[in-house]
Order: sequence, then structure tokens, then C-alpha cells
Amino acid sequence: MKNLTTLLLGLALSAAATAPFAAQPLLSPAELQAKLSDASVRVIDIRDAKSYAANHIPGAINAPYGAWRGPAHNPGELPELPKLTALVQSLGLTPVTHAVVVSSGADATDFGASARVYWTLKVLGLKELSVLNGGLKAWTLAALPQNNQAVKVAASNFQPQIDKSLVATKEELVARVKSGDAALIDARPADFFKGDTRHVAASVPGTLQGAVNVEHDKWFAPGSSTFVNAEQAQKVAAASPIDPAKETVSFCNTGHWAATNWFAMSEVLGQKNVKLYAGSMVEWSKDPNGLPMANVPSRPKQLLIDAKFWAEKTFK
Repeated sequence: MKNLTTLLLGLALSAAATAPFAAQPLLSPAELQAKLSDASVRVIDIRDAKSYAANHIPGAINAPYGAWRGPAHNPGELPELPKLTALVQSLGLTPVTHAVVVSSGADATDFGASARVYWTLKVLGLKELSVLNGGLKAWTLAALPQNNQAVKVAASNFQPQIDKSLVATKEELVARVKSGDAALIDARPADFFKGDTRHVAASVPGTLQGAVNVEHDKWFAPGSSTFVNAEQAQKVAAASPIDPAKETVSFCNTGHWAATNWFAMSEVLGQKNVKLYAGSMVEWSKDPNGLPMANVPSRPKQLLIDAKFWAEKTFK
């Protein structure tokens, strides 16, 4: 009996040691500091190279946000798989890595960069993911250590595959808009949603037909880049036109602000049927077939918006 008990205990401990852990989507600075000695944790600093070189969290590796984005004509576009594969391999990432994404923490828009990289890593098949809540700004305010030592890691041979359950394509959205069977969540500020302005790379102001507006900055403590706790997030969701019973697609101009709403609904609130439309309104508005849109302003108003962009570019 004693030998059997010992065997069962050993099996239980072995299972516990090999069982996957569920990473928290948001880590406070103190929680991240406590994990830095764990070899399975990889801190990914997505700030620009100059900022990273000046100071960063000890052990963090640099992968600037631009490396995760698409081409200039549509920066929201998900890069091709070979490019993303080379990127995650260079960071030494594997399916058992706990990747923690760190941005500057400047504001709510900056958080969108962390959320977009988090989403991209999840699309590539990584499961153990977190964002440093408040970014490096919160880490600095907590008076936690930083250094400027360059960090090199051994490349991995990880071969990711795209998880299509997290990605909404333009073709899928054409059908969704037509059928009206999905909740389309526009993460942009109200002036974009209403068609009072547009992204400089978009062709037409307005939003997706049937979309509702949930501005991305609703999820943060006022005036900060600190994401609210789960209880407060539930209150934000309850006061917003979010329908968890429907398949949901989050979008914006280029899949940046939309990543924050996706993160809130999918990762913090635990909604299971949320996708992100990476190309967003820039891709949608440029379609040569003239895809259906709402809140499109009159032609004279569009010309005024164009003139404003021209003046800003010419006289800046």
C-alpha cells in the first residue's frame, strides 16, 4: 500500500509539473518582477530600439511594434506567416514560453500596441501570454529595476500556424454585414465612427454597416494606460452595446485600437467568440467593389476632410 501511495503521489506531482499553467492576461509590475527569474518567461519590449537601448526591464528583449505590423498602405494587415515565423523564432519563443508584452505605457492608445502583439502571438498558437498593465511607465513609477544591457537569446525552431478562429477576413465580413448575424464593434473615437474624419490611409469616412461604437479607451482608469480590473470591465461591458451571445468582430482603422476591445472582451471578460478584423476600415474602404458602409458623409464634407489632410501635410 505504501508503495502504491508513493507511486500515485509521484504521478500526481509529475502531472502537476508538466501541466500547462494559465497565464494572467494582465500583470502588475510587482507580479512581473516576481516572474523574472523564471526561465520560461520572456519579456518582449515593443518600444523603438532607441528607447529600449536607453533602459528596459532586466532580461527584456526588443521587438519594436513596427515589426508586427503590415505595409504602409495598410499597416493593420497581418504580416505573412514566414515573416512572423522568423520574428518569433528570433525571440526564442516556443509553445511553452510565457511571453509578456511591454509597451511604453504612455496612454490608452499605446496599450493597443501591446494588445495587438498579444493577439498576434495568440494567432500564431502561443497560449501563455500577458501584458504588463501600464507598460514601462507603471514599472518606472513602481521604482523597479531597469538597465541598458543588450539581451541576446537563442533562436527557436517554433513553426507557428495561423489560428483562423481569431481572425476575421474581409470576405467573411462581407457575408456578416449582409446577414447581420454578428456584433460588429467599432473601437475608434466617435468622430471616426460618425464619419467626421478618417484615417489618412482610408479612402472613405464612415463605419461598417450595422456596427456599434465602443471606444477603445473606455477600459482604462481615467487619464492612464492602466487597464481596469475584471469587475470594472464587466461594468464597462454592461454599459456598452456588446452582445456576448453573438459572434463578435472588433475593428478600427488598422487593427490597433480594435486589439484593445478584442483583448477586453476575449481575454479579460472571457467571451469565447471574438475575432479581430486586422485590415479594418483602411482595407474595407479601399475595396474596388465599394463595400457597404454606414455614416458616410456627403461628397462636399469628404472634400473638406481631404482638404484638411492636405493642409496638415503641406504646412506642418
